Amino acid sequence: MGKDFQRALLWVILFSSLFLLWDNYKVYKGEPSFFQQEQVAQTTEQSAIEESIPTDQTVPTAATNNVAPTAKSELVTVETDRQKITFDLRGAQIVGSEMLTIPNQPDWKDRGLAGFILGNTEKSQEELGNVVLLEKTATRTYTAQTGFVGNDLPNHLDQFKLVSTNLKMGRADSLDIVFEAEKNGVTVTRTYSFKRGDYAIQVKTDLKNNTNQSISPMMYYQITRDDGPAEGDNAMYATYTGMAFYSDEDNFQKVSFSDIADDSASFIKKASDGWVAMVQHHFVSAWIPARGQERENFVYNLGNKLYSAGLRTNLGTVNAGTTVSNTAIFYTGPQTQERLAALAPGLDLVVDYGWLTFLAKPIYSLLSFLYGLVGNWGWAIVLLTCIVKLILYPISAAGYRSMARMKEVTPRIKAIQDKYKDDKERLNKAMLELYTTEKINPIGGCLPILLQIPVFLALYWVLQGSIELRGARWILWIQDLGLPDPWFILPALMAGTMFLQIFLNPKPADPVQARVMYIMPLVFSVMFFIFASGLVLYWLTNNILSILQQWWINKTIAAEMKKK
Repeated sequence: MGKDFQRALLWVILFSSLFLLWDNYKVYKGEPSFFQQEQVAQTTEQSAIEESIPTDQTVPTAATNNVAPTAKSELVTVETDRQKITFDLRGAQIVGSEMLTIPNQPDWKDRGLAGFILGNTEKSQEELGNVVLLEKTATRTYTAQTGFVGNDLPNHLDQFKLVSTNLKMGRADSLDIVFEAEKNGVTVTRTYSFKRGDYAIQVKTDLKNNTNQSISPMMYYQITRDDGPAEGDNAMYATYTGMAFYSDEDNFQKVSFSDIADDSASFIKKASDGWVAMVQHHFVSAWIPARGQERENFVYNLGNKLYSAGLRTNLGTVNAGTTVSNTAIFYTGPQTQERLAALAPGLDLVVDYGWLTFLAKPIYSLLSFLYGLVGNWGWAIVLLTCIVKLILYPISAAGYRSMARMKEVTPRIKAIQDKYKDDKERLNKAMLELYTTEKINPIGGCLPILLQIPVFLALYWVLQGSIELRGARWILWIQDLGLPDPWFILPALMAGTMFLQIFLNPKPADPVQARVMYIMPLVFSVMFFIFASGLVLYWLTNNILSILQQWWINKTIAAEMKKK
C-alpha cells in the first residue's frame, strides 16, 4: 500500500509539472493561459463611452453632447518628489499619475542566457521609463473623479479653472493645488494637498452657496477604469485586477469587472467607515473619506468595457450664503504594507496573497523581520528556510530515518518480493512484518516534501504580491528575486541537489517508479526555469539542508545496523 501511494504521488507530480510546462509554453507563444480569462484591450476613445444623462441620485456619466461647450479638456501637470500628477480642468479630475521613484521592470527574458537564446536585447532604464498608474489615452482609461449630484452642481464633467500658480514642489515640504468652478450660483473650491515623501493626497472641497435658497448637495468620490490588464502583467502571475471595498462590518470585498458587467456584484452598500479602491499588481488607488461619515457605495457599468466604483455622501442642508466643506484622502501608489496600514484600517489587505493569505501574512512578517536583521531579501529567504526546516525537523527526521532504514533493508525487500512474487497476499503480509520489525514508515519519505509545499506556495504569493520584494537583489547575477533567474544557474543547482537526494535514498524496486524518480529532477528544473528566483533559492536551500540531514541520518542508521 505504501508503494502504491508513493507511485501515485509521483505520477500526480509528474503530470502536474508537464501540464504547467504546457500552459506556460502556450503563454510564451502569446496564447491565453488556462488559469486566466482572456482579457481584451480597450481600444475605444473615452469620448465615446460617457453615455447616460445624470440624475439627482446618479453620479454623472453624461454623453459628450450633454456637456456644456465650455467644459474643455485641458491638462495640468503637477510634480512632487514622489510622483507626477496630471489633472484635467474638465472636472478637476486626476487623469495621470507617474511614479517618479519606481521604474518599470526589465523583462527577465531580455537578460542573461535567456536573452541570448531568444535573441532579445535588454532595454535601458530610459527606454523602460517609470510606472504609470492613472492615465487617459486611446487605449487606457484609469481616472479618479469627484463632484456633486443633486441641484445641478459642479461635477467631474464641468469646467474648472486653475487658481494656483506654483505646480512644482521643489524643495518645499508641501504643495497645494487649488481649482475653482461656479455653476448655478454655487462656487466650488477644490484643494489637492501634497506632502513630501507621501503618495497620499488630501482632497478638500469647499462649497459656497451664493444663492438665496438652501440646497442639499450629495458628494461623490469614484474611480473609473477599463478592464484591460495592468501594464507589465504576466500570465504566470494570477494577481487580482479590479475594484474593492472595505468596511469594519464586512471587511475586504473584491468586486471584479465581470461581476459589475453582469450585475452580480456583491458588496456592502451602506457604511460609516471604510474606503473604495482599484487594485492591481503591486499598486493601488483608493478614496478614503473621514471615518464616521455615512456613505453609499456604488458600482457602474459604463459600457465598452469601462467601469466605475465609488461612494456618495450627503452633506446635509447648506443655507443661503453659507459654506460646507468635505475632506477625503486619495492614495495612488505602491502597495507598501506599513504605509497602507497606517493610512486606513484594512487598506493593507489590497496586497493579494490569494487563498493562502492566512499563511502568507505571517511568512511575510517573519521575512520582513529577517530582512531587518541582514539587510538583504535573498539572505532573509535563506534564513527563513533554515527556520522552517528547524520547525519541521522532528517530522522530517522521522521520515528520513524511515528512508534510511528502507535503504539498509532493500536487499531483504528484494528477496521477499522474489520469494512471494506469485502470492500477493503473502507478499503484503511479509512486507508489513518487515516494516513493523524495522520501524519503517513506507510513506515517511513523502512527509518532508508534503509539509514544505504549503510554505512554498505561501512564499510564492509573498514574492509575487509584496512590492517590498520587487526588484530585490540577492548576489551577483540575481538582480530581482521576484523574477526568474536569467542565467538558469539556480534551477540547474536545484536539479543537481535533487539528483544527489535520489542517490541518498533507497532505490524503488519498481522499475517504472525508479525511472519516474530520475525524470523528476529534470522536470522540476525546467519548471523552475520560469519560477521566481526567490522560490528557487528557497527550494535549493531546503534541498541542501535536507541532504545534510539525510546524510547524517544515513550514517547513523548504517552504524546501528552494523552493530546488529
